[in-house]
Amino acid sequence: MRSKHILYSIAVWLVLLVMPLHFQAQTSGNKRTDDFAIKGFHIDLRIQVMTPQALKDFVTELSGFGINTLVMEWEGTYPFKNHATISNKYSYTREEIKDFVAHCDSLGIQVVPLQQSLGHVEYILRNPRYSLLKEDRKDISQLCPMQVEANIELFSDLLADLSETHNSDYIHLGGDETYLLGHCSFCKKKVEEEGKSKLFVDHMKMVAEAVIALGKKPIIWADIILKYPEAAAELPEETIFIDWNYGWKTNHFGDVAGLQELGFTFWGSPAIRSHPDNWYGTGWMAHFKNQRDFIPYAREANYKGLVMTSWSTSGVYGFTWDVGYDVMDMVQMRNTYPMAGFRILIASYAHALKTDEPLDIEAFVRDYGKKRFGLNRADSQKLWDFFSANPEPITNGKASKSGSIEEVKERYGKIREAISSVTPSKNIREFGHFKLMADLRMHYLDFKNIEARYNSKGFSVVDTPELLKALDQVLKDAKDLDKRFIDLNKGFLYDAELQEQNALRVEPVKGLYDRLAKLK
Repeated sequence: MRSKHILYSIAVWLVLLVMPLHFQAQTSGNKRTDDFAIKGFHIDLRIQVMTPQALKDFVTELSGFGINTLVMEWEGTYPFKNHATISNKYSYTREEIKDFVAHCDSLGIQVVPLQQSLGHVEYILRNPRYSLLKEDRKDISQLCPMQVEANIELFSDLLADLSETHNSDYIHLGGDETYLLGHCSFCKKKVEEEGKSKLFVDHMKMVAEAVIALGKKPIIWADIILKYPEAAAELPEETIFIDWNYGWKTNHFGDVAGLQELGFTFWGSPAIRSHPDNWYGTGWMAHFKNQRDFIPYAREANYKGLVMTSWSTSGVYGFTWDVGYDVMDMVQMRNTYPMAGFRILIASYAHALKTDEPLDIEAFVRDYGKKRFGLNRADSQKLWDFFSANPEPITNGKASKSGSIEEVKERYGKIREAISSVTPSKNIREFGHFKLMADLRMHYLDFKNIEARYNSKGFSVVDTPELLKALDQVLKDAKDLDKRFIDLNKGFLYDAELQEQNALRVEPVKGLYDRLAKLK
């Protein structure tokens, strides 16, 4: 009897031991919450500068979504001590920066500063103080990597300053879209002798070593090193690359696995706002699909982190020049709707991070409509129709895939009418952004229709009164849209900036009106 009792006890013990493992095996396929050590979000402050309180409120909500890392592209909003020339009119004070970082610390979120160090440096090179560093006199998007001593002096200072106010483990050095590599005579000579990879790597190695000297790890966007990987092994082994992919095939820029074999760590980066998004159309489905497809891929590719980007602009600028291409003024070429309207894409990102299965887009949207806005089934369908609509831009008087502007207007008019009819029972302000976006798109289509008639072969001076009358209505509608835009985004962006955004958005309409008025 005793032996049987012992055998029974062993059997029970084995069952109890195996059951948790069996349960874990059954459930691990449904949820996976520890894939990425870095669950990040990127805030682009090149334009659409958020107020200090809006930043705090926004990051508090990000914390609730499980975000633990924030990449801050401060650009001209950072108050450099020794390079105050760089700071713009919306720059924060050092006290505001430190207060924000402390707030993030309290939430368990580390704040990683992003300091562009090769391309996308118009905000630096527009100032005569830094003219020596230009790769090209007129295209000031990139500095010359052959100006080694001046670059070391500048970036050692900038990075040390950022390190004073940020206690994160990392500094992001940018390094993306450096399309002018080998452009100037000095760089061209080096490329001919050693190649573009060496030109890029020598410069990025210099700034990466400056970061390491500060006790931090350097992060670099991966597109250029993937395109020109020959000298990649010369970069410090601490370097982390971020593979940004906004809906393209995997390995879009080059062979990721090849750099991983060299020992480099990779993070991934999808987007909730990117080209060709603008005020008048957001590629909602493109961004949902980006999350659905790229996040599972990032798991399989052994990426150690994810950072969701949210671009306020394309980073391409138009300039008003003086003699010698001195910059008198510069303005961004494309604006997106402010980030206040994109909570649903942030929520879907958080959901996709926690769930092993690829994002079920339609199920997520319908569930969000029900839980977030209290929508019934019929209204959830209207929300889904809004997000799944094609936001194709109008080019040369027509939509390339969707037919004439009139046809596009007719189709989208039904979607706009449907979303406008929905009355959410909660989070009304958030839903108001969707309604405004729909109205902004119709406003855009109305204007583009008039513009197309003006540019048609059949346009004659006798058509002027009719087009002016139509533009009068568009401008009248714009005043209402401007007011709603300010009401919905007040406190999120600065008041002066809201006025500027409205003025930029209606500028093409006013420009056409003035031209037509001269024909009367």
